[in-house]
Amino acid sequence: MMLPLADLLLTPDDMAAVDSAAAASGIDSYGLMEKAGQAVAAVALRYFPQALRYVVLCGPGNNGGDGYVAARALLAAGAGVQLFYLGDPKRLRGDAARALADCPVPGAPVADYVPLAGDLVIDAVFGAGLSRSVPEDIAAVIARVAAADVPVIAVDLPSGLDGRSGQVLGAAFQATRTVTFMTRKPGHLLLPGRDLCGELEVFDIGIPGRIVRAHADRLIAENTPAQWLAKIPSAGTDTHKYKRGHLVVFSGGSNATGAARMSAMAGLKAGAGLVTIASPRDALAVNAGLLTAIMLHAVEDEAALREWLADERLSTFVLGPGFGAGEKARQFCLALADRHLVLDADGITSFRDRPQRLFDAFAEGPTRLVLTPHEGEFARLFPDIAADEASSKIDKARAAAARAHAAIIYKGADSVIAAPDGRALINANAPPWLATAGSGDVLAGIVGSLMAQGAPAFEAAAAGVWLHGMAGQHAGKGLTAEDLVEAVKPL
Repeated sequence: MMLPLADLLLTPDDMAAVDSAAAASGIDSYGLMEKAGQAVAAVALRYFPQALRYVVLCGPGNNGGDGYVAARALLAAGAGVQLFYLGDPKRLRGDAARALADCPVPGAPVADYVPLAGDLVIDAVFGAGLSRSVPEDIAAVIARVAAADVPVIAVDLPSGLDGRSGQVLGAAFQATRTVTFMTRKPGHLLLPGRDLCGELEVFDIGIPGRIVRAHADRLIAENTPAQWLAKIPSAGTDTHKYKRGHLVVFSGGSNATGAARMSAMAGLKAGAGLVTIASPRDALAVNAGLLTAIMLHAVEDEAALREWLADERLSTFVLGPGFGAGEKARQFCLALADRHLVLDADGITSFRDRPQRLFDAFAEGPTRLVLTPHEGEFARLFPDIAADEASSKIDKARAAAARAHAAIIYKGADSVIAAPDGRALINANAPPWLATAGSGDVLAGIVGSLMAQGAPAFEAAAAGVWLHGMAGQHAGKGLTAEDLVEAVKPL
């Protein structure tokens, strides 16, 4: 399926290559800058017609050129415009120099800008082209604008934001709106970048789609159904519970059974035909008294588990929610090396001292393992990857997936789902109120359910994260994990 251009994600380097290729193909690059600047001016007039002063901050590159075009367009529309520049405008080259020459608005050094009530700031300082901390004079302006609570329109990206990782480089504008061109950057979706961009608009300025697609990293995208729906089995008229898969969730001891039950119920709600809780004997009575549609099976130790695994219909397992960390979790996990496994919470922590033992067990054949670490758990399994400050969350998730031969759900408000082959999806539909106790248990059950139904590990992980976000939206603010389970819907 060919995604619309606006659905692609290009890193800043990719977008620079697109711009160069467009110019090399004979497209008028200044015409592209003209369209970009005019789009920025149109957004400013549409959403902030009440502004008393449109303040355009122009940087030393092509982002600044977009700003000079926007300032000229605003002046032509009758708006009050003031312009401030970073560096010496006489040193501008190429299209940015031409934009400056065409702009009749006089300017002053950016350090001279003092925000006033009624201002609208158009941030055309750096955009996506920044790879180092912002200079002190820009950091000071950012602080003054924030203190004055003046609205900001960012051109491409708020200055100070890394378009590849979404991280702040020293300081960054908090934009009310961001205007970008042709496609989004990963930094528009990854946090804190997503929050700093405010409302995002993507404008097509006329670069041919063939050029954009030729330079897009097709392995990176936003997590939407277009990325995985074709790989999720759908129920036919002849379906029955055995065709929809059998999911097993392991329970903890008698005082730690709730997490497994929530995970199991989420799996059932997400469409698994059968769900069984594998319970130690001391927790059988507790689980039995609270289960109805979910079955129960006693599994006390590794020997009992291996005996049960003679039934090959038991294909997919969730281990971790409330299970307890330690040798028993390691034994159970390794016994399941030839099955499909979602390893969560305590299951992940159990391998913190010898993670390679886990990775080796699932190294051969198709991807069968899904790992669901949050920030702390990720650092336990992949300490060197987690410590690499130069890598983005996407980079880290991809490296972890390749090492573990697993689908990785690197959890957070901007969860990244990665596959061993380099595919990575950024999830953006999760509401903030999903951050509640038990939420991860529900996610593990949804992912396990999709794997039990026949979805490949990466697609099950991505679809599970998306369904989890949708359930959070439907349950609403103030949800508990129990509310979240009730809101889970199958695809």
